[in-house]
Amino acid sequence: MDLDVLNMFVIAGGTLAIPILAFVASFLLWPSALIRIYYWYWRRALGMQVRYASYEDYQFCYSYRGRPGYRPSILMLHGFSAHKDMWLSIVKFLPKNLHLVCVDMPGHEGTTRSSLDDLSISGQTKRIHQFVECIKLNRRPFHLVGTSMGGNVAGVYAAQYPDEVCSVTLICPAGAYSTDTTFIKQLKESDHIDRIPLIPSTPEEMADMLKLCSYVRFKVPQQILQGLVDVRIPHNDFYRKLFLEIVDEKSRHSLHENMSKIKAPVQVIWGRQDQVLDVSGAEVLAKAVPDCRVHVLENCGHTVVVERPRKTAKLMLEFLALLHSTENYKKQA
Repeated sequence: MDLDVLNMFVIAGGTLAIPILAFVASFLLWPSALIRIYYWYWRRALGMQVRYASYEDYQFCYSYRGRPGYRPSILMLHGFSAHKDMWLSIVKFLPKNLHLVCVDMPGHEGTTRSSLDDLSISGQTKRIHQFVECIKLNRRPFHLVGTSMGGNVAGVYAAQYPDEVCSVTLICPAGAYSTDTTFIKQLKESDHIDRIPLIPSTPEEMADMLKLCSYVRFKVPQQILQGLVDVRIPHNDFYRKLFLEIVDEKSRHSLHENMSKIKAPVQVIWGRQDQVLDVSGAEVLAKAVPDCRVHVLENCGHTVVVERPRKTAKLMLEFLALLHSTENYKKQA
């Protein structure tokens, strides 16, 4: 073989080996870095751009895609201890011409964390309103989506700022009276705030949390479990403080107390096998909110967004299309 050709193969092989070795090293030594790269890659692949907005000395971090148009913008509020990137699985199945905004909730990821911040559902709702004003999202009524804790905030927001919200999708929302799950019963009986199943500090506890939140059993490698824990551990003290705020009497039933004030059409999506917040909450909402459509997904747990992203996106789009056609009919009538 010609020496130049041999050298070319050696160089090519070395070039390919470098990223492969980097990947293996990251997987074995720094799994948390690999997880961050994963989210960065999917944001880029899906066209989501990260931006910051400031309200006085408070900073919000958010991602967005598209621009405001004739269809309502969509604002997405994530759940407890999550972040804006949890919506990427849904974004994948939404049209690129929709204006999407995913914001980090107060104290999460890139949004300001302050020891003086009011982390109650009411306090978080006020913060999200500040964010909406910052980016001028309320120039026209928008569609508001929230899951779990974010669903509680979304419902309260729709009740308190009715002129800004044209419709709402609540996914397994907290804050409504429902049948106690095993998780809720454990919380009521436990006196140890350091043993909250939603705040894991070891790979084993992370695996238990995934089993609690999901009906679908994902096979997660030990290294990835370790990476997920490594990412969360520096924030666990904040998560404990936040958790105690949102389960306090002041916040626990915020959505229930505001349901009757919601004037916008509401869509509720819930996993039948939700072990964190019982699916009976969907019926409670359906009875209290005049214009409410309920979708219960079989073989699905609390993490609807992760377990059934395609179905969730489809239901949201159908809901928005129905509202759009109804609005056009009223204009013509």
